[in-house]
Amino acid sequence: MFAPDFLSGRVALVTGGAGGIGSAVAEALAAHGAQVVAADLPSRLGATDTGAGIEHVPLDVTDAADVRACVAGVLSRHARLDILVNVAGVVSVGSAQQLTEKEWDRVIDINLKGTFLCCQSVIETMKQQQFGRIVNFGSVLGKNGGNPRPWIDVAEQERAGNVAYGVSKAGVHIMTSYLAKELAAFGITVNAVAPGPVASAMTTSFPKVLRDLIPVGRMGQAEEIASAVLFLAAPGSGFTTGEILDVNGGLWSD
Repeated sequence: MFAPDFLSGRVALVTGGAGGIGSAVAEALAAHGAQVVAADLPSRLGATDTGAGIEHVPLDVTDAADVRACVAGVLSRHARLDILVNVAGVVSVGSAQQLTEKEWDRVIDINLKGTFLCCQSVIETMKQQQFGRIVNFGSVLGKNGGNPRPWIDVAEQERAGNVAYGVSKAGVHIMTSYLAKELAAFGITVNAVAPGPVASAMTTSFPKVLRDLIPVGRMGQAEEIASAVLFLAAPGSGFTTGEILDVNGGLWSD
């Protein structure tokens, strides 16, 4: 699908880089020649360097000062930053009636505010380079009103993504559109991947009855999401911007 080293010489920052999808994205970028900085919370980091073109660094995406310091560190070590992939995020389940203010704030801060802070922190550098690829992570839940069908089975709502998660991802979608227009004249593209249910530690409780509704008959794999990121991060994808790319096995299309 891609030339072996089509990202050679490029530097990429992947937030949430220690998670299942984040690590798959980091590995895919590195496998195609990029120098990758995979950032995540200190408690989630393993080795500080994999030795395969991936460097691990600590990052709290909800802390603006920490985000700026992380980006400054990348620039200090590598002198450029070409690709930002905002994977960092948390899931939240349950009904709107039971959702606490604390949980609402947690989800919005990480998924929406954190994505914005990371985007904001790379704009000036990418403008100076006259090149940049920003890939955000949205979700099918930011489009379809949620997978649960509580009018059929209330228990589905308690075990699948809730309104806070959906709102945070819908916010990422519209933020992507705004930034795409604002930055297009500088050679910077801003797109988002909107995955459907992906087999990971975050989706172990995903109800089987909902999984069976996916037209392809299974949940997605992290590597399949990473392939979509590779396309949007490619130097040759400069005419694609403001796109919310559905990767959901046919669960939702628009």
